[in-house]
Amino acid sequence: MLFPSLLRSTARHGVLALAACLPAAAMAQVTTNPPPAVPGAKPVTIEHIKVHAPTIEGNLEGESADRDVLVVLPPSYQNSPRRHYPVLYALHGYSIGAEQWSHEIHLADASAGAFAKGAKEMIIVLPDSKTIHNGSMYSSSMTTGDFETFVSRDLIHYIDGHYRTIPEREARGLAGHSMGGYGTARIGMKHPDMFGAIYMMSPCCLSPRAPGQFDPNAEAALEAVKSPADSAKLPFGLRAQLASAAAWSPDPKAPPLYLDLPVKNGQVQPDIVAKWAANAPLAFVDQYIGNLKRYRAIAIDVGDQDGLKADAGKLHAVLDNYGIANSFTIYPGTHTSNVATRFQEFVLPFFSRNLTTR
Repeated sequence: MLFPSLLRSTARHGVLALAACLPAAAMAQVTTNPPPAVPGAKPVTIEHIKVHAPTIEGNLEGESADRDVLVVLPPSYQNSPRRHYPVLYALHGYSIGAEQWSHEIHLADASAGAFAKGAKEMIIVLPDSKTIHNGSMYSSSMTTGDFETFVSRDLIHYIDGHYRTIPEREARGLAGHSMGGYGTARIGMKHPDMFGAIYMMSPCCLSPRAPGQFDPNAEAALEAVKSPADSAKLPFGLRAQLASAAAWSPDPKAPPLYLDLPVKNGQVQPDIVAKWAANAPLAFVDQYIGNLKRYRAIAIDVGDQDGLKADAGKLHAVLDNYGIANSFTIYPGTHTSNVATRFQEFVLPFFSRNLTTR
């Protein structure tokens, strides 16, 4: 989540940044509009669990391999011991974790409301992928750990082993907002064997970015970081630089942060810029068209006041160009203002229609 002023400042400073591909939002919890109330909605149960991720073990950054996860059990779960359910995996955005995002989307009310309005009941899983630099980008990196495989394999195996799921790709959905929308695009393109439908909410970081004017103060601030405590003191945009570098340009020979930045000693580093560009979904989508065609349904949405609107539209156009069925909605709102309504009224009904049930 970003403040517009920080985003513009980072762009002016010319450091290739995660901030350059994310929209305006807040560094901490933001206030969002609640979803429409549904009288008589039966309550869901939200469990807070830990899931061990072997693919995150041994990362150079010291991220815990025991990840916090929220699990939403639908109203009928406790009293229907023979019933099995489809599962939606929902990914949070940058600078917040699963708990914070659950409040932004009003998780308990939105899920209960959707089920009360006719959406088929499902289990909803929110994994926490926040890191010392505020976000994993759901990528695979020796520095942060392999969060891509954590979501697409480790987490699924755990949930299937501990809850009454329907353990089939056709009964699994993947959705996410902002950085989570990026994660949905990235993981969805690479792992259609694990999911049957995907929904990208205001996906960030779709396009490759190029550095502009160099700011020596920004470079000095980044080079001064030697610990997580130092990172926490950085302005939002610079901290996002470190998150991007840890995910997309890890370097096991560069302690203590084990990453390479795209500007060094006042000079743009073309090899690092190329690595970041290679992680942009609009740069690699053409390689995964066959995978995308395997999905039963694909959806993208974005607010009409969201700076990510143009890139979301580009991804929609690519899918259309290849004849891949997908829905694309521009709705009234900012990057965060109406995410809870979208989750209740559109995201959960979308998966209700497109995931296998029993």
